[in-house]
Amino acid sequence: MAEDREALLQHYKVMREELLSAIEGLSDELMTERTLDGWSVKDHLAHLALWDDIRTSDVVRISAGYDSAWRMTGEQDAAYGAMGHDLRLNLSLEQVKWELATSRQRLYEAIKAATPRGLDGSLYGEAGLRSGHERQHAGWIKRWRGEKGV
Repeated sequence: MAEDREALLQHYKVMREELLSAIEGLSDELMTERTLDGWSVKDHLAHLALWDDIRTSDVVRISAGYDSAWRMTGEQDAAYGAMGHDLRLNLSLEQVKWELATSRQRLYEAIKAATPRGLDGSLYGEAGLRSGHERQHAGWIKRWRGEKGV
């Protein structure tokens, strides 16, 4: 069954607002400090941008009538996540912020252009059409900030 386009766009806008609120006021030094369960805030942002890119590609692909290219086992998901983390580890904070903004803009554009088939969440793989992934990461960042007192 197709998702409501406007509700889906609103969902992703709210998720992004929560994430931006979680990182608001952090210095560049804190953003790149790898003390958040072995990752930095920058690493979390790069990870979220990666998954936005995957999700966007599936919205376009499924809207074109094709199958998701991102159906994974749990083991594949973990391996891909680790590889994606490693590949983006040395990106600058400036680039990661750009990646985060532009990947989300591409997702918005893909959702706006999606066909009814492209809005059918049952057709998606690991990068589901509607995701709470960003909220989860925002929660981890908020917890970390609380622990650090920042």
